[in-house]
Amino acid sequence: MNSPNASIATALAPLRTRWQALAARERLALGIAVLLLGGLLVWMIGVRPAVATLTTAPAQLDALDAQLQQMQRLAAEVRELRALPPVNATQAEAALRATTERLGSAAKLTLQGDRASITFNGVAGEALAAWLGEVRSAARARPIEANLTRSPGGSYSGTLVLALGSPRS
Repeated sequence: MNSPNASIATALAPLRTRWQALAARERLALGIAVLLLGGLLVWMIGVRPAVATLTTAPAQLDALDAQLQQMQRLAAEVRELRALPPVNATQAEAALRATTERLGSAAKLTLQGDRASITFNGVAGEALAAWLGEVRSAARARPIEANLTRSPGGSYSGTLVLALGSPRS
């Protein structure tokens, strides 16, 4: 039974013979080529990914910090909204109707008990975001279901179902 070292030595014997048959100048050139190829592999596998990470990390950290600050602002807004006194159903419906009427014919409101369904047709994203903010603060309504599609022009169409009244904590 051959040992692994013996089988490796047997496999490398032709290469060793070929190496010794080369002139000193050829061995030097081949050694330099192998060294350069090894250096290239070390660069491609070990160094370049680390350098890329180091160069992109500050921008990623800034983006994550911005996301964290936005989440903290939203959490503070939620705490403020929860601290506000609840709005009765009549006031919530009136606020919802008033904010929806500002969108004009692009929005249609349907009330069904403690839920409101709004159908949008070509509402601009900024107008929809402003409407949602106003509905959340004035009527204390919470979106519970959304089926919106965005057109290539940036406007939204679809339906949004809101729950009226204070949330159960």
